Amino acid sequence: MSSDLTYKALQAKVAKLERKVSRNADDVKAAAKVIDAEATETSRESDQMAAKSVDRDSVADSHELSKVIKGLSDGILTYAAKAQDTAKQATAAGDQARSTHGGFQEAFDRSSVDGLENVSRDWFEQA
Repeated sequence: MSSDLTYKALQAKVAKLERKVSRNADDVKAAAKVIDAEATETSRESDQMAAKSVDRDSVADSHELSKVIKGLSDGILTYAAKAQDTAKQATAAGDQARSTHGGFQEAFDRSSVDGLENVSRDWFEQA
């Protein structure tokens, strides 16, 4: 089982996770923009209703809805920004893993060792 955990397998999983986190962050940001546009449109429609002498209760309800949607939009935009930060951190962690441990994989690939179980700890210290 432990032989299944290799640097290459771990690197592939980290890269896949990086892409997934970035994609999710982009999706959240896109959704936040749509909700923000809806809040703006609702506010605009409220103003149009007021200009056409629609009853004050309907206009007030529409303005209140606009404020609620705007609050939701602001919350999602904040969440999207945090998701973008997380995506950047995932990329940085992947870059760090590649720079820190990539040399081991390169040395292992160049060596005559045929499996991790045949590598002594001394070899890693000199690699």
